[in-house]
Amino acid sequence: MDLTFSAEDEAFRAEVRTWLADNLVGEFAAIKGMGGSGREHEAYEERVAWNRHLAASGWTCLGWPVEHGGRGLSLFQQVIFHEEYARADAPARVNHLGEELLGPTLIALGTPEQQARFLPGIVAVTELWCQGYSEPGAGSDLAGVRTRARLEDGPEGGRWVIDGQKVWTSLAQHADWCFAVVRTEPGSQRHHGLSYLLVPMHQDGVEVRPIVQLTGTSEFNEVFFDAAITDADLIVGAPGEGWKVAMATLGFERGVSTVGQQVGYERELATITELARANGSIDEPDIADRLARASVELEVMRMHALRTLSAFDSGSRGPEASVSKLLWARWHRSLGELAMDVAGAGALTVEKAPYELDRLQSLFLFSRADTIYGGSDEIQRTIIAERVLGLPKEYRP
Repeated sequence: MDLTFSAEDEAFRAEVRTWLADNLVGEFAAIKGMGGSGREHEAYEERVAWNRHLAASGWTCLGWPVEHGGRGLSLFQQVIFHEEYARADAPARVNHLGEELLGPTLIALGTPEQQARFLPGIVAVTELWCQGYSEPGAGSDLAGVRTRARLEDGPEGGRWVIDGQKVWTSLAQHADWCFAVVRTEPGSQRHHGLSYLLVPMHQDGVEVRPIVQLTGTSEFNEVFFDAAITDADLIVGAPGEGWKVAMATLGFERGVSTVGQQVGYERELATITELARANGSIDEPDIADRLARASVELEVMRMHALRTLSAFDSGSRGPEASVSKLLWARWHRSLGELAMDVAGAGALTVEKAPYELDRLQSLFLFSRADTIYGGSDEIQRTIIAERVLGLPKEYRP
C-alpha cells in the first residue's frame, strides 16, 4: 500500500487548512473542540449552524458522487480532510449517521425517488438521522429483531404500520428520520423476513426517552413505536431484504472519518501526557511505559485504518473492519483508565457540583462502552474466527 500523498493531495491539504483557519472564527471559534462522545450536549444548536456552514461551502459528503451532491474526492483527500478537521479542533459534526451511513446506503441500494427525496437534505444538513437497529433483546445480535411492521392501505395510499422498541439509539432526540430494521414477515426468524424502513420521527406514534449515562449526558435513547407509520415506498430494497441492506450500511460504518477520530485520540493522549509531566507521574516507570505504548499503538492503528480503507476503496470489504473495531475500542478504553491513573486522587472529585465532569473523567466513563456499542468485542472476535480463521460457527439455537 502506497501511503505517499501526491502534490495535488498536499495542495488540497493546504486548501482545507486555510478554509478552516478562515472560518473557525467569531461565534464558531467559541465552539472549537465541543461535542463528541459523552459530550454531544455541548453547544448543539451552534454545532448544527456550523455544520450547515460547512455544507454551504461544499465540505459535506466529500466522497459521494458528484451527481448525488457530493464532491467525488479521492480516498486520500477524504482522509486529509478528516485529519485536518480534527487537528483544527473543529467541533464534532452532527450528521455522521446520515452522511456516512444512510447516504451511501441509498446511493448503493435506494431507488431514484428515495435518492432525490433524501440525499439533498443530508448534504445540506437540513434533515438529521438516527439508526434503529438495537433492541432490548437484540443488541449486537441484530438478527433477533422483534419490532414489527405490517403493510396496509391508508387514505393516501399504502403505508407501513410499525410497533416495537429500539434502544441505544444515538441522538434520536435530535433526529428527523430513522432508518430502522423491522420484521415484516410474521413467523419469520433470525435474518429472514426483515425489512429496512425509513421512518419519520416527528409523529404521534414515536416516543423518544433519553437514557442518562454515567457521564450524566444522554446521547443514547430508547425509541418506542406505537402504530407509527411511514409510506409504503420508503423501504430500501425489497420486503424481506432488510438483512442485506443493514449489512451494507454497517459496511460503510467504519469509513474515512475513523482516521479523523484517531487524530482526536492523539489529542487526548497529548493532554494526558502533559498532565503526567505537570504532576510528576511521568517519572513512574509504569505510567511512562503505558504512555509510550499508547503512542506506538496509536500509530499502528492509523496504519491499519489506512490499509483497511484502501481495501474498501478497491472494492474489498473483508474482516479488516472488525479488526479495526477491536483495536480502537480496547485502546481507547485503556486510554481512559490511563487518564485516571495519571490524574490520581483528583480524578475522584467532580469539576463542579452537582455532577460536572472534566474532559478526562468523561473520557474514562464513556470509553467503558467502546467495547460494546457498534458491535461488541465478542461479536467482532466471532466474525474473525469464522470468516478468517475458518473455525466452526458459533452455536445458535
